[in-house]
Amino acid sequence: PQTHYEFFPKTLPQGPPPSGLFHIDIRELRREFLQLQAVAHPDRHPHNLKTRAEATSARINEAYKTLQNPLLRAQYLLSLRGIDVAEDETAKVEDPELLMEVLDAREEIENAREEEELEEMKRINEERIERSEAILDAAFKRDDIEGAKGEAVRLRYWVNIKESLDAWERGKPIVLVH
Repeated sequence: PQTHYEFFPKTLPQGPPPSGLFHIDIRELRREFLQLQAVAHPDRHPHNLKTRAEATSARINEAYKTLQNPLLRAQYLLSLRGIDVAEDETAKVEDPELLMEVLDAREEIENAREEEELEEMKRINEERIERSEAILDAAFKRDDIEGAKGEAVRLRYWVNIKESLDAWERGKPIVLVH
């Protein structure tokens, strides 16, 4: 297969956007992944084909891991177009409103004394993530690569906040990766 999408023809018959959808049915993807791994698993192949089976199995794992995560999926789709927002430090958001929102969230996480104080923030951040995913879906559907690029960077901020919220412990310093 040339792209991660080609590993999953049942779940993703139209391939990547704009012909296919950005949104993926994760249950269906997992079902097809497990079927593929059952066939491709190195233990199911004779010794002389084990190395090839291991490589195929690793590629299937990588494709699944990437496609099941909306942020990794968006970054992957952009990389197919030659745009690297995963590692590119210049892929920062120029939006001062977003940066203030991120700084406020970080401060709120740092100042929290009890986990309950973060429940509302978790809910709000989940809504941000869902909104970003919907915007990405629409951008990829329109083949709006610049819009998708900006939203992928924005989603990366929301995912980092989610990870900080999930990792929060009383008295422990937080680290937000940008």
